Amino acid sequence: MTEDTGRRIAPEELRSHQWYGTDGLRSFSHRARTRQLGYLPEEHLGKPVVAILNTWSDINPCHVHLRDRAQAVKRGVWQAGGFPLEFPVSTLSETFQKPTPMLYRNMLAMETEELLRSYPVDGAVLLGGCDKSTPALLMGAASVDLPTVFVPAGPMLPGHWRNEVLGSGTDMWKYWDDKRAGLIGDCEMGELENGLARSPGHCMTMGTASTLTAAAEALGVTVPGASSIPAVDSGHDRMAAQSGLRIVELVWQQLTLSKVLTADAYEDAVATVLALGGSTNAVIHLIAMAGRSGVKLTLDDFDRIARTVPVLADLRPGGRYLMEDFHFAGGLPGFLARLTDVLHLDRPTVAHSTLREQIEGALVHNADVIRERENPLAEEGGVAVLRGNLCPDGAVIKHIAAEPHLLRHTGPAVVFDDYKEMQRTINDPALALTPDHVLVLRNAGPKGGPGMPEYGMLPIPNYLLKQGVRDMVRLSDARMSGTSYGACVLHIAPESFVGGPLALVRTGDLVTLDVEARLLHLDVTEEELEERRAAWTPPPARYGRGYGALYQDQITQADTGCDFTFLARPGEVPDPYAG
Repeated sequence: MTEDTGRRIAPEELRSHQWYGTDGLRSFSHRARTRQLGYLPEEHLGKPVVAILNTWSDINPCHVHLRDRAQAVKRGVWQAGGFPLEFPVSTLSETFQKPTPMLYRNMLAMETEELLRSYPVDGAVLLGGCDKSTPALLMGAASVDLPTVFVPAGPMLPGHWRNEVLGSGTDMWKYWDDKRAGLIGDCEMGELENGLARSPGHCMTMGTASTLTAAAEALGVTVPGASSIPAVDSGHDRMAAQSGLRIVELVWQQLTLSKVLTADAYEDAVATVLALGGSTNAVIHLIAMAGRSGVKLTLDDFDRIARTVPVLADLRPGGRYLMEDFHFAGGLPGFLARLTDVLHLDRPTVAHSTLREQIEGALVHNADVIRERENPLAEEGGVAVLRGNLCPDGAVIKHIAAEPHLLRHTGPAVVFDDYKEMQRTINDPALALTPDHVLVLRNAGPKGGPGMPEYGMLPIPNYLLKQGVRDMVRLSDARMSGTSYGACVLHIAPESFVGGPLALVRTGDLVTLDVEARLLHLDVTEEELEERRAAWTPPPARYGRGYGALYQDQITQADTGCDFTFLARPGEVPDPYAG
């Protein structure tokens, strides 16, 4: 870590001084209530107050260890002369929360923003990692713009079953298909239940969680190497303490989040995600995060950068290895050292004056896991942005996780109007599905899902699985898990629920996917589409009240990040008057 040689603020300039340091009645009350909490004046007066936002929960296996990590952060804050206060915030459990935690990402972002703004806080340490928690915490923190450090939850240990090393999510899909194909039975599945997820931590594949924590590190808001440390490794505890030490210095320096989350930082995060072969979900989240930072990031930026970076991480689901392998191969510092020609190296991070300094001397210890530039897993970034009359505002595909012969494909559509209908009918032999058919799911987008659930990896019919078919072209306005794979076109915008072209597709229509040409085309004349559009009737709203009603009224489409309109727009929000 490097120390900044610039100006350090005086204790009277701390934001928390408004609450504690004046002579008025309110400050007297604030000090008295802090004595009620059991703290001495010497423990907090004139010291940076650090909020530790903890997404720990008994129902979130990705974060179940964060109660302990918060203690390590506090240890670091105390050692550096700060005053830590832990705040519980919403937990977004990818496993258990329905219909999808994506519905609640913006709620956690709102909670983060308003909590940091309304309390006597000088800086923040954010504890998260399960898919939606990373963008939510950083979106909210960016809107407040305090000095901030992010502590990733870390990947779980590799799974094991018999002589197989398992990747959470990815191998769940694989073996579930094997069960439906009749290749394994209930006994094997029972064993797999016990071996798939062996410890606290998020998915240890390059799924959405690992993709977004890597993006956070690339953005410069973590200490170096933080994103790949296994959750139960003692190094994870040390990283949490180091983050606590660092945040106090950042407060004295007033290195606020806006000084780190620049346009250059977001471009580097996109390059990192694409070179990792990361999750398609990062497209939505990084666009939303950038918007909160006042940076315009678009689908075109992803496609432009994808053409400049190779895929160098041989990680599941697109490759062979898991996050623990990546960590010991050099982690993100070693990985970024392979990409210096495309990165903005002179921008600051929370740990160093420049990214250049942060990755200087970083080494790669296993070139099978983190490939040489001359030996990439793929020549271009792992996500492609598609355009065409089916997706005028764009769609995405993780083409490195698809069977290559499907990347240029024309076939007849089979349309499902909602996910439940698809579940009921997908295995009906009367559909007479063949490997050439294109499965189409609609009403699964931001408003239609609701919340844009991870339905996009549509199941292949049992009878085709038994014939050995493991991939088909699948289209939807949904998302899919970053641990998923297959020729799945996702995030079709605008979504069908609001009258996008996906709403007009009929069974039997020919659909063309051409990834190289970045094309998704419905072979129907514009005149026919206009007739269908005139006959289309908007579906009824999903919610009549509550948070869901706020969500459906304010949510934007996938291509603009699925933020709330009133949160994404520019505008001043005053600091509260504390006196």
